[in-house]
Amino acid sequence: MDTLNLKEKRSLIDPSNQLLTIEKQCELLNISRSSYYYKPLPLSDEDLKILTVMDEIYTKNPTYGKRRMSKELQRRGYNVGKAKARSFMIILGLEAVYPKPRLSFNPEEHKKYPYLLNGIAANKPNHIWGIDITYIRLNGGFIYLTAILDWYSRFIINWEFSTTLHADFCASCITDALSKTKPEIMNQDQGVQFTSNEYLNVLINKEVQISMDGKGRCFDNIFTERLWRTIKYEEVFLKNYQTVNEAKESLNQYINYYNNERLHSSIDYRTPCEVYYG
Repeated sequence: MDTLNLKEKRSLIDPSNQLLTIEKQCELLNISRSSYYYKPLPLSDEDLKILTVMDEIYTKNPTYGKRRMSKELQRRGYNVGKAKARSFMIILGLEAVYPKPRLSFNPEEHKKYPYLLNGIAANKPNHIWGIDITYIRLNGGFIYLTAILDWYSRFIINWEFSTTLHADFCASCITDALSKTKPEIMNQDQGVQFTSNEYLNVLINKEVQISMDGKGRCFDNIFTERLWRTIKYEEVFLKNYQTVNEAKESLNQYINYYNNERLHSSIDYRTPCEVYYG
């Protein structure tokens, strides 16, 4: 049952079942009752504007947490307190970068793996991959993009889009990538998408070593963070996507350009494709 995503599990619940209550069905499916009843509220135009501004602030200043984010938004004329800033950062999938590991207790229990890459540099294609998620703004909405990056060549192995932050699109992205080849080490953060059984089992079944960033330390996945900055400044912030399909089409074109035409100074002004395929 753990191979099913939340949406699929919710679809299995039968409110008319006379033998099992909804609470019992949720328990058997290993989801909370609140997850079954939850219906996301539509965001106002003002909220969407705030999300867009927060995305730009964070891209420039990834050390900003809820306090500094709320203060910066207030300086720009938005009435956003710490609680609202935190809620919006969760929607965006953002977490402040800390210069040292956080020592506070993490109440969220999930399967944890050590960070394997201290003192290790990628020395060949498919040595180390990194995966992450970023927020993509639209005119009146937003979607999420997940991408898998080969750290040695900077080649984007695979990518997918989603209108939610459920784990299924990340699991689908890595499943598709591993159907063609695999890395020695896969690095990701401790977000719920990358600590779900749905995602981790794909890597375990392919015998890929799993590495996880320290909590609040996106610089452990620095190459993917740099990728997001590049995509935001060279593509997303220059566009005004009207629809999900328009955003997908434009970003697909950009990623293909990034892989096959864009020269990178860090790889001797070659393209990622040239380095990855040798």
